[in-house]
Amino acid sequence: MKRDLYETLGVAKTADEKELKSAFRKLAMKYHPDKNPGDAEAEKTFKEINQAYETLKDPQKRAAYDRYGHAAFEQGGMGAGGAGMGGAGGFSDIFEDIFGEMMGGGRQRRSAGGRERGGDLRYNMEISLEEAYTGKTAQIRVPTSITCDVCTGTGAKPGTKPTTCATCQGSGRVRAAQGFFSIERTCPTCQGRGQTIADPCTKCHGHGRITEERSLSVNIPAGIEDGTRIRLSGEGEAGVRGGPAGDLYIFLSVKPHEFYQRDGADLYCSVPISMTTAALGGKFDVATLDGTKSRVSVPEGTQAGKQFRLKGKGMPVLRSSQVGDLYIQIQIETPQKLTKRQRELLKEFEELSSKENNPESAGFFSRMKDFFDIE
Repeated sequence: MKRDLYETLGVAKTADEKELKSAFRKLAMKYHPDKNPGDAEAEKTFKEINQAYETLKDPQKRAAYDRYGHAAFEQGGMGAGGAGMGGAGGFSDIFEDIFGEMMGGGRQRRSAGGRERGGDLRYNMEISLEEAYTGKTAQIRVPTSITCDVCTGTGAKPGTKPTTCATCQGSGRVRAAQGFFSIERTCPTCQGRGQTIADPCTKCHGHGRITEERSLSVNIPAGIEDGTRIRLSGEGEAGVRGGPAGDLYIFLSVKPHEFYQRDGADLYCSVPISMTTAALGGKFDVATLDGTKSRVSVPEGTQAGKQFRLKGKGMPVLRSSQVGDLYIQIQIETPQKLTKRQRELLKEFEELSSKENNPESAGFFSRMKDFFDIE
């Protein structure tokens, strides 16, 4: 007795297309012949789930199955024979969609001679805001795979060379019949490279590359921003069997600064001043990233939150002659730990004060009183 198709996929009869595909994906990856070599039971299960999915994903076939069961596809019924299951071409599309990542990211084939592109590498680098301002040349050491200097990347012992794989005739793939389908797999003899090595290199053991730490010089341009990625072409892992090298990606992060906050090309600095300086006016100097000092003049009666703009004292704009600005934001510090005499003077000042000395607070409480109709 044939097994129920919904039971085969482990889904309910109300399962939608998304649920069907998800269930098929999990089971197919679990029982795929490439993951279970020589396991006849897994191969049988793989065939069953393929047939179940091919039937249930098609609305017409599913409707027929729901009504007549397996009889709908037997003795000349709809879907009898190879055509009923969509043929090998139909499964090829499913294979591309479902098993792309299992086969190395969507069947990325190796080039002739088994050459493969090397993998990309990532290197995280942290720099200071000052280094982002001026730019720098950094020396980094990266552990990576490089081309073997003994066999020059061929993987074969010097004086010998790889030979074409007799199993796949150099294609790196073999086909196997699976019931109604013809499934293409990676060649088990050469692991998809299309070549075999009878006498491997003694240094790299046939891989064509070795792991070694390299020293590289990285140019950090002035004005670089946090999160910027720098690509060094060809500085990643060496390719296999003489294939092209991958790339190295430098991911930059800028350390938080003690005094400055950055917003694009502009810098912001919060500066506390005394209450008397804010009331009477005054001056102070701030150090800037260009190594100089800039004087800020505080006018009489300056309020908290007032900003002063220092033009051209911000960050350089990447690959441009433009430079941002530095904004100084004033914070007024309230006096603490007053002496007896200081208290007396402040009380005397308070008694002599009028609405004209504190127009904002006086106006605020006056408007609130009118709004709420408070006597």
